[in-house]
Amino acid sequence: MADTTLMSIPGQVDPVPVARDITPREDGRVDLIGLPKKDITALFEGAGLDKRQAKLRAKQVFHWLYHRGVTDFEAMTDIAKTMRPWLAERFVIGRPDVVEAQHSTDGTRKWLLKTSDGHEFEMVFIPDADRGTLCVSSQVGCTLNCRFCHTGTMRLVRNLTPGEIVGQVMLARDSLGEWPKGRMDDLGDEGEAEYNADGRLLTNIVMMGMGEPLYNFDNVRDALQLVMDGDGLALSKRRITLSTSGVVPAMARCGEEIGVNLAVSLHAVSKEVRDEIVPINKKYGLEELLQACADYPGASNARRITFEYVMLKDKNDSDDDARELVRLLKAYKLPAKVNLIPFNPWPGAVYECSTPERIKRFSDIVFEGGISAPVRTPRGRDIDAACGQLKTTAEKKSRAQRDREEAEAAVQAS
Repeated sequence: MADTTLMSIPGQVDPVPVARDITPREDGRVDLIGLPKKDITALFEGAGLDKRQAKLRAKQVFHWLYHRGVTDFEAMTDIAKTMRPWLAERFVIGRPDVVEAQHSTDGTRKWLLKTSDGHEFEMVFIPDADRGTLCVSSQVGCTLNCRFCHTGTMRLVRNLTPGEIVGQVMLARDSLGEWPKGRMDDLGDEGEAEYNADGRLLTNIVMMGMGEPLYNFDNVRDALQLVMDGDGLALSKRRITLSTSGVVPAMARCGEEIGVNLAVSLHAVSKEVRDEIVPINKKYGLEELLQACADYPGASNARRITFEYVMLKDKNDSDDDARELVRLLKAYKLPAKVNLIPFNPWPGAVYECSTPERIKRFSDIVFEGGISAPVRTPRGRDIDAACGQLKTTAEKKSRAQRDREEAEAAVQAS
């Protein structure tokens, strides 16, 4: 496997794909999270089970991993007791390590997570009255350098593996207590329908965390296929949205091979402004991007493409900008909705947020043009969890500071 402790920042060229599907562990065991059933079967065969036994055990283990959410082989009650230590010696059921968990006053939660090789990244859960959305990261850092985005000021360290991506969803379910309850002893295929999961808090996933998902295409695809697998996490593709800044060559593949909803970080309607705030526009321009959106497989009025548009004072928020946005979306006959995002400030940012009055006027013009343009309510600003604010807490806090905070919290709890 390639060494990916550090990837150079590629600028306005595509990053070189990194051939890593599993992060090696110091103890030599293999983490099964992130692996499809066929790969688990192959691992079991390679470890000494015959073909029939490997297939059976892989089916059982897959169900316990992805449908039941167990983290210990001893909990797999339909696998022989003598078999469980054999599994534990060779394999592990991983989760990202939680370095820090924060709760916003509005209910938003943010986790600072660490991979088994010591890299830190973040995920965010946003609860609403009718849904709960998990914002999932695809890379450690980012290479796109969008000027309004705090994450874009980080260097790109490496791609996350399928296990590190799907592990975020599993960790969120752990934290929310959302795995099915009850025993599964001796249940066959017929019996699996006899238990029920509790009502879900986590209903939707957005690939809008740290990183550009389409620059880590294979790993994102493989992780989301596990999330959508009916025998796995079983979340409908209609409840999953992938957000891209405009990696045009991978957009059609996304529709064909993943099939989830598409969101596009548009943020400007002219070449000059988009070149400045979304530099990938210099590589894949507006016209090329919008044509790729028009060609996106599965896009329809029932499955509209979402265009994200951050509101920057005196930069992209004029009446003329709003009218041009309507014109462009109609020119390409796009089944579209626009999310207007009030800019979330961060230290060192060169932009200011548009005024509420300006944002409302912009929204009204787009609505009058026949395109839905709701204003997104900022969430989690107080814990730097809002759109564009994700940047690993590790860069802001020393280890000693975090240790002090943990010690103080422990004293208060006792």
